[in-house]
Amino acid sequence: MPKSSSLRRWAGAAIAGATLMAGAVQAQAKPPECIAPAKPGGGYDLTCRLAANGLQDADLIDEPMMVSYMPGGIGAVAYNHVTGVRDDDPNLIVAASTGAALNLALAKFGQQHSADDVRWLGALGVDYGAVVVRADAPWQNLGELMAALEEEPSSVVIGAGGTVGSQDWMKAALMAKAADVDPRSLRYVAFEGGGEALAALLGEHIQVFTGDLAELKPQLDSGEVRILAALSEERMAGPYADIPTAKEQGFDVEWPIWRGYYMGPNVSDEAYQAWSDRLRELSETDSFATLREGRGLFPMARFGDDFDSYVKQQVEDFSQLAREVGLTQ
Repeated sequence: MPKSSSLRRWAGAAIAGATLMAGAVQAQAKPPECIAPAKPGGGYDLTCRLAANGLQDADLIDEPMMVSYMPGGIGAVAYNHVTGVRDDDPNLIVAASTGAALNLALAKFGQQHSADDVRWLGALGVDYGAVVVRADAPWQNLGELMAALEEEPSSVVIGAGGTVGSQDWMKAALMAKAADVDPRSLRYVAFEGGGEALAALLGEHIQVFTGDLAELKPQLDSGEVRILAALSEERMAGPYADIPTAKEQGFDVEWPIWRGYYMGPNVSDEAYQAWSDRLRELSETDSFATLREGRGLFPMARFGDDFDSYVKQQVEDFSQLAREVGLTQ
C-alpha cells in the first residue's frame, strides 16, 4: 500500500477524532438554561430569573444562565418536552410552582403524565394565599366570614384570578370545606388574573378575594383592604406580622405557592445533586435573601430528595381534594 495513502487515512482519522472531541467539549460547555413554561413576564419568568440572577450574582455558575420560554397547555408543553426530548440534559432546569402540582393532580398535563415523570429539584421561595375583603367590609375576622358562608353560601360573592379548579378557586374551596360548606355552592366569579379580581374587590363588584399575600402589600399599606387570614403555617414577619393565620382562627387551611424547579427524568444523579447543592448554597447567601424579598417572596428552602418527596405528596393531596370537591372522580 502506498505510504501517502496510509498518511491520508491517518490524517482523516485524526481529524474525525478531533471533531468528535470538539463536539464533546462543546456539549459539556453548553450554558445552563432555565425554561419558563409560559410567555415572558409572568410568574414562571420570575422564577427562572430568580435562579439566573441569583446564581450569577453569587458566582455559582461559570457563565450566564439562558432563560427560554415554552408556553402552552398551562405548562404541559414544557413538561412533555422535558420528559420526551431533553430528558437527560444536565444543564437544563424548568420553572415550576404549586400550580404545576395542582395541574398534575387534575391531569391537565395529560392522563399519561404524573409527578413521577421528572426529578423535582428544589424551591427557592414561597408566597401564601390570603383571604381579603375591603377595609369597610362587615366581617372583622375569618370566623365572622365563615359564619356568613355557613348560613347562606350564595350570599357572599367571592372572586379571584382563575376559573373553577384553579389555585385561587381551590383556596376558596378549602375555606368552604373548613366551614362544612359544599364548595360547589359558593358564588364564585372568575377573572383573568389577580389584578382584575383585586380591582373588582375595591370596586365593590365582589366581596371576598382569595389572592396571594405578597401581592397585597400596596393595598395593605394604603388601608384599602383587610386581610382576614394568611393561609400559611405561621404568621409572617414584617408588614404581615399582625395578620392571623387561618389555622390560629380555628380553620385548618394552608396554601403555600412555592417557586421551584424540576429536571428531566433521566438526568444523572451527579448532575441532579450538583444542581441541588448549587441552589441550596444560593439560598443561604445574603444577596439572594435581598433578591427574593425584592420579588415579593418569603423564605423556602427544600432541595433534592426532600423537595421531590414534598411535591409528590402535594400532588397526592391535591388529587384527594379534587375528588372531595367534585372536580374529578
